[in-house]
Amino acid sequence: GCAMYERGQVETIVRRIAERENPLMQVIVGPRQTGKSTMLTQALAKVDFESHVVSADDPLDPSPEWLRTEWQQARNMTRGNERSVVLAIDEVQKVRQWPGTVKSLWDADRRTGAKVKVLLSGSSSLPLRKGLEDSLMGRFELIRSPHWSYAECRDAFGYSLDDYLYFGGYPGAARFVGDENRWTAYVRDSIIEPTISQDVLALEDVRKPALMRTIFRLGSVYSAQELSYNKMLGQLQDAGNTVTIAHYLDLLDKAGMIAALPKFDAKELTRRRSSPRLMVYDTALMSAVSDKGRDRLLGEGDLRGRMVESSVGASLLARAPEEGFELFWWREGNDEVDFVAQKGASLAAVEVKGGAESSQSGMAMFLSRHPEAKRIIVGGSSAGSCDLEGFLLGEVPLFF
Repeated sequence: GCAMYERGQVETIVRRIAERENPLMQVIVGPRQTGKSTMLTQALAKVDFESHVVSADDPLDPSPEWLRTEWQQARNMTRGNERSVVLAIDEVQKVRQWPGTVKSLWDADRRTGAKVKVLLSGSSSLPLRKGLEDSLMGRFELIRSPHWSYAECRDAFGYSLDDYLYFGGYPGAARFVGDENRWTAYVRDSIIEPTISQDVLALEDVRKPALMRTIFRLGSVYSAQELSYNKMLGQLQDAGNTVTIAHYLDLLDKAGMIAALPKFDAKELTRRRSSPRLMVYDTALMSAVSDKGRDRLLGEGDLRGRMVESSVGASLLARAPEEGFELFWWREGNDEVDFVAQKGASLAAVEVKGGAESSQSGMAMFLSRHPEAKRIIVGGSSAGSCDLEGFLLGEVPLFF
């Protein structure tokens, strides 16, 4: 039922293309395999305009000339500006010098009043974001395609809560959930490997590819746990420095794989990244990298607890750019809080009760320091806690 399911972003794309006076490019960004191309196809099918759809994956050498030719095609289709035409360019980040080329073509269309409505999308948010920020400021609007939520996977594939914890939110992998080995192979070969080799290694000067892969593995295995850079160095059998590790984590973060959550500190300046908490963007990454299998990962208390906590973390990471908040974790001495969300002056402290965690919670201490914060307990049986299912379905407002 995957092809039939339509994410909410499709409506957004349709609405924006239809806006008469909106010349801004619409850019669909998000990690690999979250269904951006499908979204594009579904949106174009609902729009009244003719469209010219190309993918920079198709030509052997996606050059600036190739892009100019395709853009001119769309201009020609307007029949001398009698009608609007949608130009959709998929995998745009693969075109050499795409930011400058897109900028000059789009600016020329503004001068001549060409009725070309431009949709860009790209599977790697790394170079895409850089190109947009460096060259295309003020010319585009973002439409984000995060990993699929529990609600989406439940509606599209009939996932149970446990299915979602283990298989995460990759729509393309859903057809293999009946065969765990096949599912794991697909996630490793079609999601993890291309993301690392094509999106991360190919586009940045990563001098130690083996180190990058190891850091990804560590992040997947240690998701939801604090891991100091020194501890990571100890694990990495590599004399690389903490600056390199921080940089590699940053690249994995931009590629939508692993986030290194900084410690929350009200005094801003002391938000050192010295001891980040690693968090997967999708629990599928934990399952695929682990050798433990579904029954153990979801059955053993401490392992399940980490899956649950990572699932909550992943959903917060997906919501953060949409809802405009930043995500941290907090600890002082032995007191810690799993997640702290900050939106302007508003604070939320989120604690996850997912399995065999110790009863030691820093919530009371945190709230005594920050009485304005909203307390959210996910899971467990304490008074005022919300259930995991409700939280993952987005039914729990984060801020007062």
